[in-house]
Amino acid sequence: MTLRTLDTLGDLAGKRVIVRADLNVPLKDGEITDDGRIRASLPTINALLSQGARVILISHLGRPKGAPEAQYSLAPVAVRLAELLGREVDFATDTVGDSAHEVVDQLTDGSVALLENLRFNAGETAKEESERRGFAGELAGLGDALVSDGFGVVHRKQASVYELAELLPSAAGLLIAAELTVLDRLTETPERPYAVVLGGSKVSDKLGVIGHLLPKVDRLLIGGGMLFTFLAAQGYKVGASLLEADQIETVRGYLAEATRLGVDIVLPTDVVVAAAFAPDAAHEVRPVESIEDATFGASGLGLDIGPDTAANFARIIASSKTVFWNGPMGVFEFDAFAGGTRAVAQSLTEVDGLSVVGGGDSAAAVRALGFSDDQFGHISTGGGASLEFLEGKRLPGLEVLGW
Repeated sequence: MTLRTLDTLGDLAGKRVIVRADLNVPLKDGEITDDGRIRASLPTINALLSQGARVILISHLGRPKGAPEAQYSLAPVAVRLAELLGREVDFATDTVGDSAHEVVDQLTDGSVALLENLRFNAGETAKEESERRGFAGELAGLGDALVSDGFGVVHRKQASVYELAELLPSAAGLLIAAELTVLDRLTETPERPYAVVLGGSKVSDKLGVIGHLLPKVDRLLIGGGMLFTFLAAQGYKVGASLLEADQIETVRGYLAEATRLGVDIVLPTDVVVAAAFAPDAAHEVRPVESIEDATFGASGLGLDIGPDTAANFARIIASSKTVFWNGPMGVFEFDAFAGGTRAVAQSLTEVDGLSVVGGGDSAAAVRALGFSDDQFGHISTGGGASLEFLEGKRLPGLEVLGW
């Protein structure tokens, strides 16, 4: 199967082209704190505008419950998008209502509009296909073609991602094509040594990708909250740290499988243990075998990998030719517990090969810590989508485009 790309849509001059982008950016007090996903959408938007298309952008933001919620309005995104494009962006205050039709009807060749949050409509995420198809039909009435460019949602079977692509001539945008090129290198032709760094809160979120990648990688580095389930699987006490006790046996199985395959699973040797989950909490560095010997005893909780581990991870990463990283090493939002994540990010900038930041919290972390996108080989816009791709899952938003 071959992914349908922009050129398959033919001449788009004067055509109303709906672009399903992923403009789900973080907001604080109505201000965008990370515009990475907006910037990632620009190449496709500019390519369409240069052809004289009438571009209609659609996206979700946050998790509203199928009805308008002011805190999830895309209005701030329209403002930022206009700044980045250097042109006016018309904004519709609904998605398929009077405002949307009025804004779309007034578009001229080479102009762009953004419609309000898709998830203000219950049909977008409805479980029933008939509801999704009904909403997709209303969306389809606004355009002549669809360009699907929201990689962060291609693993979701939602109206604007799947059913809409069945109703209109559709193709993938430049962002999705670029994401797939990188992910294909990670799964099919990685240059070695190949290291995967996994963090984040729950090991259960990463089990699929661990199982699928074990036969493909040389080194698997484990940090974040999920590390404590690995430590518990080795018999260590982890205090009040995040622990998924029901996954311990599964983790033991993966450790045994890694040994059989000759894959090096690298676990922390030290962690930063804190008295509480707070930015100013008292904390100390402890070897993993004596976490509960910290001042806080069994009530202490690990909030970051320790400095020795960070240095070891950095050395392994920098010496690899291919690196994929998904999930922070600790609570990077608190400066006292950001050291591990910062060390991993820095080492990825030093990779002589392909370094990939796997979207989601990892992408937010590197930007929050002061790194720029161009310091890495690739920053994915879809954490969940990239993980599911690496698990070998079929993604509905790609299948409907011929992938």
